[in-house]
Amino acid sequence: MSKYPASAHRLARVSIDRSTVVNVAKLARLALSEEEIDRFTSQLSAILEAVSKLNAVDTSGVGPTASILPLQDVLREDELRPGLTTEDALRNAPDRDGDYIRVQPVFE
Repeated sequence: MSKYPASAHRLARVSIDRSTVVNVAKLARLALSEEEIDRFTSQLSAILEAVSKLNAVDTSGVGPTASILPLQDVLREDELRPGLTTEDALRNAPDRDGDYIRVQPVFE
């Protein structure tokens, strides 16, 4: 039995008709041809039918999942590398005051 029986029941009854596709296209400001409307109507109906079949699967023992892939850190390890010297960093500064870049005041 589905954890959310009301939504599962509603999903099983949903079908996409031509007027729904036309309305969604209008809301999305898409100019669809007659052929595209017919094609999207059948494609979206097929998708809803396939998704409704998932209601028959017992998912009571399955926890919420954000991804089916294992989590892995995509960041690299920090590596100490030489940086710019103060003189190199300030070389192209339009105005400087010693070891600082001088900028226009932000606050009065």
